[in-house]
Amino acid sequence: GWRALLLPQLNRQSLYVYGSEVAVEKECIRQLESGVFVIHPFSLMSYYILIMMVITFLNLIGIPMEIAFLDGNSGLAWEGFNVFSDTLFLIDVALNFRTGIITEDAEEAILDIKRIRVSYLRTWFIPDVIAAFPIGYILLFAQGLHYHNDDNPSKTNRMMRILMFVRILSLIRLARVSRLVRFFNEVEKVSNANLEVVRLFIRIMSLFTMIFLLCHWNGCIQYFVPMLEEFPNDCWVRKENLMNATVIVKYSWGVFRALSQMIALSYGSMDAPTYVEMWIVMVSMVSGCLMYTVLVANATAMIANLDPAAKEYKSKMSRLEHYMTFMKLPPELQLRINNYYQARYGGKWFDEKDVMDTVSSALKEQIVTVMCSRLLRNVPIFQNRDQSFINTVLLKLQYEVFQEGDVIVRQNVPGDRMFFIDHGQVLVETDSYERELCDGDFFGTCVLNKGKHLATVKALTDCQCFSLSWDDFQDALEGFPDVKKD
Repeated sequence: GWRALLLPQLNRQSLYVYGSEVAVEKECIRQLESGVFVIHPFSLMSYYILIMMVITFLNLIGIPMEIAFLDGNSGLAWEGFNVFSDTLFLIDVALNFRTGIITEDAEEAILDIKRIRVSYLRTWFIPDVIAAFPIGYILLFAQGLHYHNDDNPSKTNRMMRILMFVRILSLIRLARVSRLVRFFNEVEKVSNANLEVVRLFIRIMSLFTMIFLLCHWNGCIQYFVPMLEEFPNDCWVRKENLMNATVIVKYSWGVFRALSQMIALSYGSMDAPTYVEMWIVMVSMVSGCLMYTVLVANATAMIANLDPAAKEYKSKMSRLEHYMTFMKLPPELQLRINNYYQARYGGKWFDEKDVMDTVSSALKEQIVTVMCSRLLRNVPIFQNRDQSFINTVLLKLQYEVFQEGDVIVRQNVPGDRMFFIDHGQVLVETDSYERELCDGDFFGTCVLNKGKHLATVKALTDCQCFSLSWDDFQDALEGFPDVKKD
């Protein structure tokens, strides 16, 4: 029934946090056994936060617009929306006392009512209560009194002042931005660590949302302050002949002035403003500097963390350049070394041994099977062999890269490795013949008896090969005596 709405759902986020379907089911049982009304952070009920975010965003845009430009003539629909959003925020405060908490170091959600209460009271309770203050109800009540006393001029003037005070007080609802910040933090926290692109997108979205809101609020303040002063003759609204302009035109001018000041184009100083407007300009400039600093800092951090593998590769190459210069290597050799690194790592640094050591044995087998199994199947000694033996040999293979012109093996030189060509072409030369080998071929069968190489093998193109050493082959044979006899 309705209790199912409170239980954790099986989705990407819950699987990421708990690790398996069984663990999610255990979490459901744990919550049911507690027997109290608690909303799990991964339940369907928790999606009401998305509705809260939409309403919060509309509030943060609409409230400054209403106070600055609409002068109390916002209409019944907006008044109704204000009352609805105030009600929803009050309910949200109550629900937060019954919503479980996910912490980064805990293996399960905190569902104990007392711990939730203590945590909420210590963190977001005060900002949420301030943001949930029911201004919408007070405005509705005050306007009702205003209409009721329309025939009494003194009472009407007093009510107008009260209404203006309540409207200015309603700016307190802008504290709802804390809910937006909390939402972005929570989403980023439970995002799958593998989806770095998602985390980056959330971070960029939250940053630009805050910048947009700052510009919007500043634009509204530009008009709101002259309005409080009842538009003196030297204010910018009269100078631009905007007294009878539409709301859109006034808002556009307000945002234009705000942005001009925030990006330090000195728009305000050229306009010879009043001392009140001077303070607005100064606040705008300071907020613009802060916005610019935050933007640059975040952009720098994002770019720095965007591709750590490429960054590490460049760092390694820089050290390599210093080494080659110090050793006074000839330019041709330096170029070959640079080309080798590019062919071997493709511009991204990685430690193959570290990767293979950290994955499970089952994954390791799957990786090498995908990369090399077809190569072994072409070799007669590995055909029709037990799959376990093939897998053991596969795990012994080493990845190697050779450049065009490299001599891979030399004739009559003792050999201890066999090579399998993944991609590329080589030339096999003896005293009597020449032969080209390409993708899927092999050479160096001296791995069977550790004898001398019968031919010289030279790379005709860049070659990606896998090699099997004599020692590793003997290790593989130890566990399969039947194959060793053959």
